[in-house]
Formats: sequence, C-alpha cells, structure tokens
Amino acid sequence: MAWILKKIRRVNSSRFGVIKFARWVPHLPLALGVGLLGAVHVLPPLIHALGLHFFSQTLTTLTLNLVNVGLSGLPQIAVGIFLLVMSAGLLLRSRLAWSSTVLALLAGIAILFFQPSEGPHEWLLPYSVILLLALLLSYRWFDRSSLATATLFSATSLLVLVGYGVIGSYILGDLFQPPIHTLDQALYFTIETLSTVGYGDIVAKSPQARLFLISLISAGMVAAATIFGAIIVPLINRHLENLFQGRKKQVQRKDHYIIVGASALANNTFQELCKRGEHVTFILKREPESSQYANLDVVVGDGSDLEILRLAGGDKAKAILALTDDDSENAFIVLAAKELGQVKTVAAINDARNLKRIRRVKPNMVIAPPVLGGELLAMALSGESVDSKRLMQLLMGSI
Repeated sequence: MAWILKKIRRVNSSRFGVIKFARWVPHLPLALGVGLLGAVHVLPPLIHALGLHFFSQTLTTLTLNLVNVGLSGLPQIAVGIFLLVMSAGLLLRSRLAWSSTVLALLAGIAILFFQPSEGPHEWLLPYSVILLLALLLSYRWFDRSSLATATLFSATSLLVLVGYGVIGSYILGDLFQPPIHTLDQALYFTIETLSTVGYGDIVAKSPQARLFLISLISAGMVAAATIFGAIIVPLINRHLENLFQGRKKQVQRKDHYIIVGASALANNTFQELCKRGEHVTFILKREPESSQYANLDVVVGDGSDLEILRLAGGDKAKAILALTDDDSENAFIVLAAKELGQVKTVAAINDARNLKRIRRVKPNMVIAPPVLGGELLAMALSGESVDSKRLMQLLMGSI
C-alpha cells in the first residue's frame, strides 16, 4: 500500500506538480471512502423506518416504524453516524480519528457479518474489509495529534453514544421492567448504564433488550478508553513533566534558526550552529524519546503547518531549514514558510530525482548531500581529480 501511494505521488508530480496532489493523499480518498460507508450504513435503516412520508407521520406511527427496524438497525445507524463524524477527522490526519475509525469499522464488519446485506448493498462487507486494510496500511500518514481536536471528537463520540442509548431504550421500552415510555426515562436509563451506577430500578426482561445493553455497555467501554487515552493521559503527562522538570521558562525566539526534522543532517547542522553561538529551535512531529532533546528548544507538531511555524517563531527567524528524510515534506515546509514573509528557507534533498521538483517551490538554498556523496565515491573509484567548484555545486543542488 505504501509503495503504491509513493508511486502515485511520483507519477502525478511529473504531470501536475508534487505539491498539490501529495497534499491530499492518502487521507482525502480514505476520508471520502469512510464518509460514503457511513452514509450507506445510516440511510437504508432510516429510510425503512421513516418511509417517504416522514413529515406526515405521527409520533406513534414513527415510533412503531422505528421499532420495526429493531435491534439490527440501531447499531448500524450508530456506526454510520460515527463514521461520518470520523471522516472529518481523517481529513485532518488526526491520529485519534484514525484509531476510532478502525474500531468503528470492526464493529460495522461484525454487524454486516452476522446480519449480511442483500441486494444492492451486498458489497458492503468486502468494501468495509478493504477500507479497513487500507487504513491499517496507511497508519503512518495519520500522525497529527491535538488536545483540542481530541476533545472535540471525543465529545462528538460521546454524544453519538448517548443518542444511541436514548433512542434504543426508547424504541425497546416495552422490553424493560418497568417499561420506558418517555425520552426523559430513556435518557436517565442511558446515563445510569454508561456511568455503571446500576441502581437496578430498570431491568431488561427480554433477550433483545439484553443484547441492546451489551452493545451499549461495550460501546461505552470503548469510548471511555478512547477518551482516557486521547485527553486524560496527555494532561497527566504534561502535569508530570512540570513536576519533574519544573516550569520551563519562556524562550524568546528571535533571530534564531528553525530546524524541521530529526535526520542525521538535522542533528549535525544543529551541532555546528551551536558551536557558532546560534540559537536553534527544533520542530519534531512527535514528543522526542531520546534524551538528546531533553534540554533543547523543541516544538512538537507538523513543520508544514503554518501555526506550528508561527509558534516556533518562524516570522522572526533567520532561516527555516527543512531537513527531514522526506523530500515532499521538505517541499511543504518551504511552501508554508513562504507564507510567513521574507524568512530564508533551506531544503534538503534525499533523492536526486526530486531536485527539479524541489526547485519549483523556490527555496533560497537547496542542499543535496546524497548527490555529493555519490559524486565523491565515483571520483575516488575512477581516479578522477576532485573539482571543488563542481562539488560545491552538487552540494548546493546547482547542477
């Protein structure tokens, strides 16, 4: 899958330009695919329940139609709504949305497996499996994490879950003892169940009601684990960092260099700049695990994100150095840096075939160490004399 995506990017870049296309692959196709699957999950049960004359139905008729959908339709509707919400998160390359979508797809596959679709929707099960495999193979593209985004999607997931519990318990109300006949009773029972209080004042008295409770409790456990991992754990980690490391004083980021990436070239460049008394700010995609970054000025985020560059003081920096191991990422970083103003930009090239493409984004300087290394090795093996001018041109990507 990863090889196919890289091939698509390469073919497209030669025709239309690497920047516009690669910016949306693979998260845009996957988001559209998940959104389509969510819509297909939601629409058939709703159309079956509501019919073509929804606005002319009375509440009693509507309730009877929803009851006819039964236990099979409600989980499918809940999964569909959840997939529609998570498709927006996939478009933002959210790690939380990716993991939540994988879980929702597993639930949807289980529903389709035990209650297979017939007729025009018999393709749903293989389509869901293919979509799940595509998501699993594309996991490394969904690497963005934000506490605000995680909170938003967690709250949305919780609302969908509560809505599923309220509607389900209301529709299956006669299967409980005492019966649930009002929405406020359904809301009370849902909150009581999800909070695991379990007063025992409302009890399921039929297999269908018990199966509904099993699905509600299982979904609640998954939602609680997701919320805990996405919101509570990062907050605890930040608090512990403050306790053990103390409060870090605010860094005045001005007239400094910004290095994006943790490649060998990035680390060596950092060391040489430090020897010359320059201040350097790193931008890394994830919290660094290595102790070498412990006392350094590090901003965690996507280096091609304009807000992250501003947070790192990009508008006041001497230069922004895109030194990642991915040439397309380096191009995106340069494009984002151009929006900050007149800041100087440097782009590293890891593959000589991308040299012309990188030049299209017009960085102030291009550096191509692999090209230089290949030239030096060829000179040494063939016994040629070293041409310092040519080597400098190769290093700076001028040839």
